[in-house]
Amino acid sequence: MPLFDEIKLGLGQAIEYEKGNLKAKKTTLTVAPVEVFTPGEIKEIRNKTGLTQVLFAKFMGVSVKSVEAWEAGRNHPEGAACRLLSLTREDPTFPQRSGIVVR
Repeated sequence: MPLFDEIKLGLGQAIEYEKGNLKAKKTTLTVAPVEVFTPGEIKEIRNKTGLTQVLFAKFMGVSVKSVEAWEAGRNHPEGAACRLLSLTREDPTFPQRSGIVVR
């Protein structure tokens, strides 16, 4: 469907909803909790990617000191870093496949 027709349809539906002639469609989404990783798990994930700590740090967008601290248990990744670790654990080729790490 052309974009103009999609917009026109959407506006028509919005008007009908406001008039009370149409029930709104709703989608309920849930977000998985952020996982927590042990130092051993982090090192295992990195090793499965075949990346050094330096390259893994660049991939993760953190300093090499952060990766060293994670793997030594002196510090722990949080938020987006944990999401990226989850994706990489599920698919060790993710760094290359996503285009973040290129040969």
